[in-house]
Amino acid sequence: MHIIYGMDYLAPDNLSRLSKRKTSKKERHALMESALGMEGIERFVRMEPVERVHECVLATLALESEPVDPRL
Repeated sequence: MHIIYGMDYLAPDNLSRLSKRKTSKKERHALMESALGMEGIERFVRMEPVERVHECVLATLALESEPVDPRL
């Protein structure tokens, strides 16, 4: 396992290794979490029932509990 600190990200060997990592799952989760957060805020502003706001919160928490490689 390689640990990269600070500016070592810019080293040619590290750049090639980092570019090979599959980050699509983590990116997808981040986009879904953002969309759920915005939806929850919109529901709150529209004064929808608290259960409707909590749906977004619980969905976001469920996404966060799904395992994703922490090195990404």
